[in-house]
Amino acid sequence: MDANHLKLLNFFAAGILVNTLMMSMLSATEEIKLFMHKPWILECNKTVLQLEMEKCGERFKTDMEEVDPQNWCNLTHFIGEYHFFSACTEDNAVKIGCFWPNPVVEHYIIRIHKQFFSNCTLKSAVWGDPSEDTLIILILVPVFLTLTMVALVVWCSKRSDILA
Repeated sequence: MDANHLKLLNFFAAGILVNTLMMSMLSATEEIKLFMHKPWILECNKTVLQLEMEKCGERFKTDMEEVDPQNWCNLTHFIGEYHFFSACTEDNAVKIGCFWPNPVVEHYIIRIHKQFFSNCTLKSAVWGDPSEDTLIILILVPVFLTLTMVALVVWCSKRSDILA
């Protein structure tokens, strides 16, 4: 056997060996086994979570006392305080080992919203019909564009011998 053929055969065999080893290292079953053997898993303690939510809420209530109640419906006046409250609830839930959001956190956030933002309903916009001139334009422009495109396609298909 030629030396070059022997080198090629050895290279091919080494490639198959490396591929086999890499595939066994990256298989899905190995990945599942790795994640199943965690040294410790936090379990969500809802009582501790509720106490932490109360702490976040107290800080938010204190911050909101500095905002004029007439501005409670304008988010630009308290966006920083609300962001801190939201981040506090998320960070504490994760630290305790709970998902965020979860029913305990959602219930507490709804209580905060009812306390501060219950009078912030938006007035619904009253939509009126457009004027007759606007309506005519909105109808006729697409109709004429469609007719123009159809005429252009027909004209080009008749003149295919010249355009080709």
